[in-house]
Amino acid sequence: QVRLVESGGGLVQAGGSLRLSCRASGDIFTIMGWYRQAPGKPRDLVAAATSAGTTWYLDSVKGRFTISLDNAQNTVYLQMNSLKPEDSFVYYCAASSDAGSIKDYYAGMRYWGKGTLVTVSS
Repeated sequence: QVRLVESGGGLVQAGGSLRLSCRASGDIFTIMGWYRQAPGKPRDLVAAATSAGTTWYLDSVKGRFTISLDNAQNTVYLQMNSLKPEDSFVYYCAASSDAGSIKDYYAGMRYWGKGTLVTVSS
């Protein structure tokens, strides 16, 4: 059974930092990433990393967020710096064990975490 367990969300002031962590188990994953979602809207891919070392970022977070993947631990991190109020969302960890490039996963991955809330106050 695949499990993705997230941690690290919370409340932070604008300009601050948070680090999200997600440990996955139950499969061998080729890609892991983070999505975010506002109420009533689809999830957007924020950042993704493949086991081969490729990374991808949403334009609005480039230069502020950094994704890293510990393949040995099946853990993905999202370091979020210079946070803005518009970064306030529920963030979901996701993973897949399928083949393909990152663009194949813009809409979603096979496995999902339960989500962690990030709130950035102004």
